[in-house]
Amino acid sequence: MQKRKKIVILGSINMDIILQLTRLPKPGETMKVQKFETAGGGKGANQAVAAARSNAEVHFIGRVGDDQYGKQMCALLKENSINVEHIKIDPSHATGQAYILLQQSGENSILVNSGANASIQSEDIEAAQELIESADVIVAQFEVPLPRIIEAFKIARQAAVQTILNPAPALKVPDELLALTDLVTPNEVEAEMLTDIHVVNKQDAHQAAEKLRMQGVKHVLLTLGSEGSYYLTQTGQEEAVAAYKVKAVDTTGAGDTFIGCLAAKLQNNFENMAQAVRYATKASSLTVQKLGAIPSIPTEKEILAK
Repeated sequence: MQKRKKIVILGSINMDIILQLTRLPKPGETMKVQKFETAGGGKGANQAVAAARSNAEVHFIGRVGDDQYGKQMCALLKENSINVEHIKIDPSHATGQAYILLQQSGENSILVNSGANASIQSEDIEAAQELIESADVIVAQFEVPLPRIIEAFKIARQAAVQTILNPAPALKVPDELLALTDLVTPNEVEAEMLTDIHVVNKQDAHQAAEKLRMQGVKHVLLTLGSEGSYYLTQTGQEEAVAAYKVKAVDTTGAGDTFIGCLAAKLQNNFENMAQAVRYATKASSLTVQKLGAIPSIPTEKEILAK
């Protein structure tokens, strides 16, 4: 039986405000919203819930505002058995919010107000040093300040803790951070931002992955939406993994489900990369068939039953 992994998530916590539309409005156009809903979200929170629902022991480093959204999100994380000891209540900033424009096609556009997520300080990372050192893996995304990720990954590297970087939303990444990263997981847009290679096929994906490895990353996993994913390991193992063909209702949270589930199942030596990627692929295919981010993330039992 695989050991239950101890995962630290350094990431964002948002309240998602979901606006269902027939399509995106044109410039100057006023449209009616078909339906309005709120749901827990933020890339960090989504990935934490995905990992926890896949039987990982999950701890969170982050910030929320001293407001109702912050209370709701901490309660939601606790409900999913996530340790919130290192989530700080920030009286100076509101809890992060994401406004999701969901079209009838299932595609979405997202506007983010970072709020407290952008105010994570070095003192938050220092306070969590022992936690990071005791973990199997730390996962971070770009909805929190880059300097904090570098600080956390330095602690992890010194303690031989696995580091997974989800470089989303797309930004240029300092070489210092890439050199501290064991596994980087960009999508096509993020891969192009990192490498200047436009990824449309496996050959492009291989070139982008090789370039990232030359920049210091040990392992690369590119997520390619409906085309699946492609990975290249430090030992040269590579594979293009097909996506499951399903009818997408809402793609929000699919990538985060993939990352969280992957982190929960990937061995520290990366020897089970193929199996972990397939597990994560199946999980994300279930997520897109339901509305919302956290509400749609499947459990390990649901994933293995399909």
